[in-house]
Amino acid sequence: MWHTICLALLTYVILAVALWPSPGQSVVVEIPARLEFKSSEPLPSAKNESTREVTIEVQPGDSLSNVFERAGAGVSILYQLLADESINTLLEQIFPGQTFKFTYQSENTLNNVTFSQSDLSRYRIDINEEGFGIESIVEDPEVYTRFTQATIDSSFYLAGTNAGLSDGLIMELATLLGWDIDFAKDIRAGDRFSVIYEEHYLNGKKLRDGPILAVRFHTQGREVTALRYTDASGNTEYYSPGGSSVQKAFLRNPMNVFRVSSRFDPNRRHPVLNTIRAHKGTDYAAPRGTPIKATGEGKIIHAGRNGGYGIAVILQHGSGIRTLYAHMSSLAEGSRSGNRVKQGQIIGYVGATGMVTGPHLHYEFQVNGVHQNPQTVELPTANPLNEDELRSFEIFAANLNGQLDAFDMDYVASGYGK
Repeated sequence: MWHTICLALLTYVILAVALWPSPGQSVVVEIPARLEFKSSEPLPSAKNESTREVTIEVQPGDSLSNVFERAGAGVSILYQLLADESINTLLEQIFPGQTFKFTYQSENTLNNVTFSQSDLSRYRIDINEEGFGIESIVEDPEVYTRFTQATIDSSFYLAGTNAGLSDGLIMELATLLGWDIDFAKDIRAGDRFSVIYEEHYLNGKKLRDGPILAVRFHTQGREVTALRYTDASGNTEYYSPGGSSVQKAFLRNPMNVFRVSSRFDPNRRHPVLNTIRAHKGTDYAAPRGTPIKATGEGKIIHAGRNGGYGIAVILQHGSGIRTLYAHMSSLAEGSRSGNRVKQGQIIGYVGATGMVTGPHLHYEFQVNGVHQNPQTVELPTANPLNEDELRSFEIFAANLNGQLDAFDMDYVASGYGK
């Protein structure tokens, strides 16, 4: 470059001498105000400031000051952040497993702090000379649709596990199908089911199972299908292919884990009294402490000791139906006379109080004062889709049903469904 500059200056000197005016002459030589030189080598530029990141995972017993000190940020900047009300509110509670990422500019100047709120959401606090700014960052998960099928050999749970379903999905299936299938009485070896469900991922890592989209269960020549549908108002429910709600006003069973130890029998011999005495309900044997669910929404009209029933809860459902849950070890929080409960709410725990020989739940279902067999009584259903919504549902249901049909045909053709 200096060679080029010297050559240019020499050119101007020679030109000036050559054109130097003779006496009596005047010559004007125009010299550019700025000389521009091009070179194949780039001009030196300012070096980018280096950054470094420190990630801290909150441990049990950690405080915010522990986190900031371990990251090398110190508590001084923390106190300044907490003085900002919008930031203070978000940092009021931290939890084990939560991550904080500290980004430093020029090694020791804190540039921003990012902290997670959930798998998909986090906040970033930007720090500069003018103060602080906070931004919410929410990511959408990658959603994959999965399909699986299984044939029951010994139990529904083992079949679901072998099909790759998580415990949560198996329990969700049992609850969803529990309005139509009695898992203590109806299940037989050879029964089979098909499931379409979602899995949610982020950056290639599975976060969680998504909702069940469709399920079809074949048992003893009967087929039960449930399809997940969201109506125009945004309400999501499960429906049969015909548009009837799968959800009934009552659950078929009050527990998830049990076996039927004694059925409804007006001529049963009482195991303690050794006399013929009508058994007006169903006994479900289960480990002591097993949660007991309200089978329908209602009002508690009794909660506590009740003679031979031991610790019991009686629910009134509307004007004509009552359910009774007896021999509990204890009541759940909130199980008090006068309180209202929702379907599926825990009201107590299995025990052996009252006139019993071992821990179990005695469950009764009364219609207008008459005891009915809880396992066979016809349960009232929730409201079906209205006529306008039904048209949209039929198109939606035809698509999902078609997928289940195709999967079922492949499964049976492969020999697994026999």
